[in-house]
Amino acid sequence: MNDVLIRIEGQAGRITLNRPKALNALTWKMIRAIDTALVDWADNDAVSLVIIDAAGDRAFAAGGDIVELYQTGMAGDYRFGQTFWAEEYRLNARIATYPKPFVALMHGFVMGGGVGVSCHGSHRIVCETTQVAMPECGIGLIPDVGGTWLLAQSPVGPFVGLTGFRMGPADAIFTKFADTYVPKVKWPDLIRTLSQTGSVAIINDVCEPAPDGVLQEWAPDVSRWFMPQTLTGICQTLSNDGSDTARKHEEVLRRQSPLAVACGLVAIRAAKDLTLTQALAQEYRFVSRCMEHGDFLEGIRAQIIDKDRTPKWRHSKPEDVTSQDVTAMLAPLDTELDFY
Repeated sequence: MNDVLIRIEGQAGRITLNRPKALNALTWKMIRAIDTALVDWADNDAVSLVIIDAAGDRAFAAGGDIVELYQTGMAGDYRFGQTFWAEEYRLNARIATYPKPFVALMHGFVMGGGVGVSCHGSHRIVCETTQVAMPECGIGLIPDVGGTWLLAQSPVGPFVGLTGFRMGPADAIFTKFADTYVPKVKWPDLIRTLSQTGSVAIINDVCEPAPDGVLQEWAPDVSRWFMPQTLTGICQTLSNDGSDTARKHEEVLRRQSPLAVACGLVAIRAAKDLTLTQALAQEYRFVSRCMEHGDFLEGIRAQIIDKDRTPKWRHSKPEDVTSQDVTAMLAPLDTELDFY
């Protein structure tokens, strides 16, 4: 069975992620196949637009295939992960600048790598089951696949990116990770019309108001909690707030990799003044070092491999992370990530 189905239907280039039992986690082969298709279709007059969706009911894509990254990293092969992330980030940039409409139908879990192949598209559609999140800090990574850039555009970006908060459809639209809400029952007809006409005009005809979210209501409090420039300051502000909600968010932050959260905060703040490709290059600096010098391998062990949920992070608490630690993880590389 092909892990990704790529074909032309009518006037549409169709991409369907096809690993439902693995929550459509992206493998290196899938990333390369999608990129090759987009290159081929860019100058193909028979393709007027691109549609990406996914098989199964549970997820569009719950992230990248991190088990293979873990196995190679534990064997001391850091180059595999660096190559994987480089090609993935180039695909993310290609989607963001694609010369034809790129329609992403995002159902169920849309996390990590799934965000990268959908939320940079020109037309991002969510439904009643959609849950968008950037949970990377819980496994020793920073929000990547251009996530720092997306989060930097959002009024509650640092909160969403550092806690891994799961956004429903309204929240995804509020944070600018998505554009429109279309109930899933309408998707088959929507795909059929998009393919037949090669026009995205139908999207405006079938979209509806999304069910209520929470982030717009929370925004004033979140902005206040995350106003401090340092992770230590944010934790202190949450602690001083005294509310149960603030306490729960502080607990989440303190469960994450302290190094990843501290670096993620700096990267998100910096991305506000960067282009997408510059933000991706900044993210690549961190992921290039995360196996050897960060918490990634331990995070995967605790969350995915052994499932003991008790990672032994390099720093025991956020207050232990120094500015020098952050600078070292985000410092320029001898060979920076380049783009096509």
